[in-house]
Amino acid sequence: MLRRGPRPRLLRYLAYLGPGLVAANAGNDAGGIATYSSIGASYGYSLLWALVLITISLALVQEMAARMGAVTGKGFSELVREQFGVRVTAFLMLTLLVANGGLIVSEFVGIGAAAELFGVSHYIVVPMMALLVWWLVTRGSYERVEKVFLALTLVFFAYPVAAILAHPDWLTVGKQLVSPSVRLSANYLTLFIAMVGTTITPYMQLYIQSATAEKGADTSPKEAKVDAYSGAIFSDVIAGFIIVATGATLFVAHERIETAADAARALQPLAGRYAGIIFGIGLFGASMLAAAVLPLATSYTVTEAFGFEKGVSRTFREAPVFLGLFTFLIFLGAVLAILPGINVIRLLVFTQVLNGLVLPIVLVSILRLASDPAVMGSHRNGPIYNAVAWVTVVGVAVLSSAYLVMTVLSWW
Repeated sequence: MLRRGPRPRLLRYLAYLGPGLVAANAGNDAGGIATYSSIGASYGYSLLWALVLITISLALVQEMAARMGAVTGKGFSELVREQFGVRVTAFLMLTLLVANGGLIVSEFVGIGAAAELFGVSHYIVVPMMALLVWWLVTRGSYERVEKVFLALTLVFFAYPVAAILAHPDWLTVGKQLVSPSVRLSANYLTLFIAMVGTTITPYMQLYIQSATAEKGADTSPKEAKVDAYSGAIFSDVIAGFIIVATGATLFVAHERIETAADAARALQPLAGRYAGIIFGIGLFGASMLAAAVLPLATSYTVTEAFGFEKGVSRTFREAPVFLGLFTFLIFLGAVLAILPGINVIRLLVFTQVLNGLVLPIVLVSILRLASDPAVMGSHRNGPIYNAVAWVTVVGVAVLSSAYLVMTVLSWW
């Protein structure tokens, strides 16, 4: 009898990867990179320990959503409509549509900002990339689209390279990773909560569940779990490298930034020209991935809620609402991103408030559905898993609500 070598086993493991890796890395978008860069610039490595806890939370939430997609073959909003009624579904859909619409604009702004780091006008790049994303999704099968999304995740390896070029003190990095340090300041708390909000966002759970369901019977609950856990770990390791890269440079130089593009520009004189270029490449790829995943997640959610035909593999004739909404969101995001006078910072704040409002509802709904034997059968949450998941969900919901309150209060 032949023994399995390590290579076939590795290939079999890699075959599991898909929606979980794509969804988690889409969270490392322009807003996410800006948040992690601000954390590194403001506090160095001192918030790395929190990223470890957030990774556990993200993995649990993503795994439950993926498992539901694999077991039920249904997306999140379809299950919410069946289990919780039309009113809850309508509220979620309206809030998510507005919030995700704002985030889509910010992703195209990120694409434009990254292009201009290399001397190319955003007026040229943004429409071109919007057309490319639209063509890829509307003219391709799910399998092809997923392969392209997975290929885009390779661009995130730019951040470990940028971190190495920044020459951090790796011993200090290791200590901060395992030694919690808390500062009693409003800015520290705000960035801590923002890190939770940008790492665990509603559209990520919506996408992973819908995409897993679309893959159909080919995905088992075990494969969905491997995919979700791998995606959560990989994406947050990348987030850690972004913090390390900016902490080793911007924090030491007392640089303050507002956007991911600011971080890329500031890195060049501090860590070398190539570090800034690599950081900019990462920003472009991350924004491209999120600019595709966000409209898809929104289209899945809305069409599932109202029972319309959906799916990347469908044609316009077969799924007119799904592909029509996707087209509208891409067009709207690209147009608003290049219009003069759009205050992107205010738009991001507004959409973060809406996401902060809906995230606790989404998380509690996911947990209730994943624990329901009528929905999940033998694949429902076990008692120990359920206890850990409830602690995680309540903790994230409290922090998200606190960030919502702090943001609203800051307006006054």
